[in-house]
Amino acid sequence: MRVAIVGSGAIGRAYAVLASRAGHDVAIWSPRGAAVPSALAYSGIVEGRCEVGSVADVADLGAADVVLVAIPATAYADVIPRVASHLRSAQFVFLSGALSLAPLWLAELAAAHGQRPIVAASGTTVATARTRDDGVAIMTIRTRLAIATLPVAATGKALALMTQLFGDRFDAAANVLAVTLTNINPVAHAAMAIANLTRIERGEAWPQYHYLTPAVARLVEAMDAERRAVAASFGAQVTTIEQHFQRSFDVPQTVLADIAAELHRRRGGPPGPTSLDTRFVLEDVPFGLVVNAALARVTNVATPVTDATITLLSTLYQCDFRGANPLVAALGLASSSRDALLARCTQVA
Repeated sequence: MRVAIVGSGAIGRAYAVLASRAGHDVAIWSPRGAAVPSALAYSGIVEGRCEVGSVADVADLGAADVVLVAIPATAYADVIPRVASHLRSAQFVFLSGALSLAPLWLAELAAAHGQRPIVAASGTTVATARTRDDGVAIMTIRTRLAIATLPVAATGKALALMTQLFGDRFDAAANVLAVTLTNINPVAHAAMAIANLTRIERGEAWPQYHYLTPAVARLVEAMDAERRAVAASFGAQVTTIEQHFQRSFDVPQTVLADIAAELHRRRGGPPGPTSLDTRFVLEDVPFGLVVNAALARVTNVATPVTDATITLLSTLYQCDFRGANPLVAALGLASSSRDALLARCTQVA
């Protein structure tokens, strides 16, 4: 297949490597115009070098069979409308680590242009990776992860395409709303950021899993319980954060603090952020926790720990994170009913 990747960061490069290794013709479009090596070196759990092309203009995305979107949530407002305006009906689009109901927004924007692409999304990335000057280091390829599709009738086709790209590691989620609430990064990252903020602010080295101590785990678990309560109010069952780690990294432990200790023993990392300019807060709070809280208000679910975490980090950062995500207004979450939102997350009219 002809595969176009939106995003030239670590995950975009990792997807380029994996799709190329599976025999597909891969090209990368960087919304920021960043240069990407044409001979992409890769290391980590797989090693080698592959040839990748470049997409010169966003309009050229329409020529691809598959478009993989691997961008941070902070880029959604700028990039997603540009991508949506050049998609075509029946084209397959995959958003990885989707936050803020971004796949729904993408599908509805494309529909406004008269096009009906198949839009799939997962709540986490297929791989974890680090950018290198000459390529990428791929740290992990997740063993299992769930994807959802708009329209849901295309789920079988989406699963088959994703298997062609990345192997047999995908399960079907109920809908893209469930996928949004499957993403555990906002819960874990915000808790670790609060508990380790002075380390982050002073630029100290700290391995994430070592500092996910039993006390920090209790904060994560409280927000995770609220996340799952919101999902249940929409009729969705999502995995616990413990199950997420078990599925992603094949660990046997069932207690979060024990899982963190085991991951630290195995990996010694990854390192925690060393600057306040970190996605742990700037991405995962406004585009993750704020949306979880907004969805909770649609169904009148109480989320006191999530709300308090948003307030604390807004205070620490001197930033109103509740007003920092334009997708909340663009999707009309404040005025949506439960049934209307579920209908949109199942089939774009």
